Amino acid sequence: MKYIRLGRSGLKVSQLGLGCMSYGVPERGAHPWTLNEEKSRPFINHALDLGINFFDTANIYSDGTSEEIVGRALRDYAKRDEIVLATKVF
Repeated sequence: MKYIRLGRSGLKVSQLGLGCMSYGVPERGAHPWTLNEEKSRPFINHALDLGINFFDTANIYSDGTSEEIVGRALRDYAKRDEIVLATKVF
């Protein structure tokens, strides 16, 4: 994996990031096609195995459940100081 500096922040991020709109509780929010936690975790773990350290989510994705799922998976699979987690409001 290739890494770049994120602006002037000094953060080193993978050139590829994992967008996490596809992860959440399908019954919540506007996207019934999302993958639940059990199905989401292998994708997040695989991304980490490939060297991806930049993850992007938002509180609007599946009514906030994307953030919850991604947060738990990253807690279990990654070291906090080695990943960059981006989120946004709406």
